[in-house]
Amino acid sequence: QVQLVESGGGLVQAGGSLRLSCAASGRTFSVYAMSWFRQAPGKEREFVAAISKSGDSTYYVDSVKGRFTISRDNAKNTMDLQMNSLKPEDTAVYYCAADLVYRGGNYLPIRGLQYAHWGQGTQVTISS
Repeated sequence: QVQLVESGGGLVQAGGSLRLSCAASGRTFSVYAMSWFRQAPGKEREFVAAISKSGDSTYYVDSVKGRFTISRDNAKNTMDLQMNSLKPEDTAVYYCAADLVYRGGNYLPIRGLQYAHWGQGTQVTISS
């Protein structure tokens, strides 16, 4: 099993920045791709960004491209999401997720059902 704990959420004004972190523990050697998802009130969970095990491959939802940057440090078992130029529509609970299934190469799963391990979430609120 892998345990994931997010941190770094908070309240910032539009245009500001936040850096989210996800700390993994347990069978971290089994983790392949990792991702960030978010869920706003009354909306379905949405994929935000994913990163391969090596960190060489990343993928973002169009709405955050150029503003968010995903990274990971396998030595520290952490994954970060640097969020810049934040907008009110970025307000949501952000979750990190880990995939323990090897899917070949730098394949990046972007569907929630493909991830078996989730953190508890951290609230991000952007005021206008």
